[in-house]
Amino acid sequence: MGANTSQVSDLSDNPSLKALVGTESISENDPFWNQLISFTFISPTSSGDSKLLEEAVIPLAKTLIENNPRTGNFGALVRIFLGRTKELKISTECQDQLFIWQAHNALFMIRCLLKVFIREISEEELHLQFTYQERAPGFCGETCEGDLLEELLSNLVHLIVEVPLLDITYSILFEAVTTLLVFFSYQLFYKDILRDRLIYQHIMKGRCLSLTSRLVKTLLYNFIRQEKCPPPATHIFEPKAEGGLLYGLASGVASGLWSVFTLGGAGSKAGLEQEQNPLPLSNQSLLLLLVLANLTDGPDWPNPYRQAITCFRNTQDTSSMPVEQPHTFQINFNSLYTALCEQQCSDQATLLLYTLLHQNANMRTYMLSRTDMDNLVLPILEILYHVEDRNSHHVYMALIILLILTEDDAFNRSVHEVVLKNISWYTERSLTEISLGSLLILVVIRTIQFNMTRTRDKYLHTNCLAALANMSAQFRCLHQYAAQRIISLFALLSKKHNKVLEQATQSLRGRQGDNTALPDYAQDLNVIEEVIRMMLEIINSCLCNSLHHNPNLVYALLYKRELFEQFRTHPSFQDIMQNLDTVIGFFTHRLEQAGSDLSVERVQEVIMKGAQALPTDRLKKFPELKFKYVEEDQPEDFFVPYVWSLIFNSGVGLHWSPHGIELFSMDSG
Repeated sequence: MGANTSQVSDLSDNPSLKALVGTESISENDPFWNQLISFTFISPTSSGDSKLLEEAVIPLAKTLIENNPRTGNFGALVRIFLGRTKELKISTECQDQLFIWQAHNALFMIRCLLKVFIREISEEELHLQFTYQERAPGFCGETCEGDLLEELLSNLVHLIVEVPLLDITYSILFEAVTTLLVFFSYQLFYKDILRDRLIYQHIMKGRCLSLTSRLVKTLLYNFIRQEKCPPPATHIFEPKAEGGLLYGLASGVASGLWSVFTLGGAGSKAGLEQEQNPLPLSNQSLLLLLVLANLTDGPDWPNPYRQAITCFRNTQDTSSMPVEQPHTFQINFNSLYTALCEQQCSDQATLLLYTLLHQNANMRTYMLSRTDMDNLVLPILEILYHVEDRNSHHVYMALIILLILTEDDAFNRSVHEVVLKNISWYTERSLTEISLGSLLILVVIRTIQFNMTRTRDKYLHTNCLAALANMSAQFRCLHQYAAQRIISLFALLSKKHNKVLEQATQSLRGRQGDNTALPDYAQDLNVIEEVIRMMLEIINSCLCNSLHHNPNLVYALLYKRELFEQFRTHPSFQDIMQNLDTVIGFFTHRLEQAGSDLSVERVQEVIMKGAQALPTDRLKKFPELKFKYVEEDQPEDFFVPYVWSLIFNSGVGLHWSPHGIELFSMDSG
């Protein structure tokens, strides 16, 4: 194999590529095609290499857009690929690497060209590029022997679900998944969410429909398996020593053709690339799954991929369904749960976890029945703990996952039974031993405090407080530090309330004759009073339902009892303050009876005994605090830009210039 081309920029001078995009039609029987797709390389996986490739391909693709209506060479390339894929399954069984290698190369070229086509021309024009064929003398127009675009899409789906994942097929499976992602990338260049597009129709209604459940299952298993990219020798077809390729292809056939991209070859950066993207197929499969799950329903058909994600069941589930749901399938829930626990450091794995928890009742029931929920909850808490380093969408997803979990009373009880030791990532205080429930409370309170001082996002506050409220009736044996943080958060809110109140008062005093706009202190005050009310309800819920289980909270409450004085007569808080007054008064009286200068241990002893003695009928009953997560009316307005920002930022081997991206602002990813 020659290495004449040392720069990607030389691609535009490559004779084979010049012929492909040129003005002459090339018959599908011409030996040229065999030569064109016989080159050795590994697809680039880093954004830097992908950017170089993209820049080199753009002028070639633009030339092809101009010439293809006359030559039909793009359609010929697609048919060459389709011809190769008909025997792919057999080639895999026979370990016929040459066949797989050439099919991969053809698909890689199609994908590179398509990516530029999609940026440069409309979907209607793209469809036309597939219809042009080699023209016989005196022939004008296009031919229609079936829909080549739909055939390619259908073929890619077939390839993904039917070709087994082995070292020799890893690259072509990765390329098939990536090409489907590229087909959907029109969305990047539109501000509005695309609906009822031609490509969507082919994927959701056409020949692909019958493969819906198999495609979703395969993509999930690709995510579960977390297969690393095999070493280059297993998926590159090496040339013979004399320079010719197997099957007697002429020496120098692929001379210099993209050889700069032998990223896994000798003297290359393979090690570095694999470190950056050790699991390209797993990552890309997950991104494609998220795109499919968030396609909007058509005018008269639902999204079948969302249906499949909503209803799949555990392989261990032998019960018969009362009504067979469309596109259902079975998958190993234990394997899926394990992969989800291991991969929560990435946005896309957290988004998949959210999707399954929210939409698939079978998976939600299974997760909540696990006795090792700490394996799932701890990574979510770690995301929230490092809120400063995470994008806001990832934080939202983590919080909503917690909110959905806390809707379940059994979960709220069980988290206080799981004891953790030495949480290394929690650095503010050494926690040698703490329950998962207390740690959850600590992290959520820390998120609220971060939000109060930095982002001031009401949505974040609401979800944090809703999760705490859902848990409050089942608080058990709260860690001393967790109890302190609950009261110190209340102290912070109280201080903020007083500050806003003072600002409002001063502002009104000094405004005689001043007609400038008044800052909206009333709104600020209203928001902060809502949060204070919620915190009082959370404390009250714990005291009413599990006071005798939480001596540390009573201790913290008594220690800072002066904080609550100002709210006793406040009209917004009078009702909820009655119970706190009762508890504070009861225990203060007990401590006074026990004498003065009591040690901490003695105070705790008095509290423990008093908790057993306090008649429960002395506390006023309030409605149970229960909040349920409800998705917005048009969730696609949030999720589609989010998914595409993830593809833009972490799609393996995909680079888009920020110029022309309309779907999201470039800092939203």
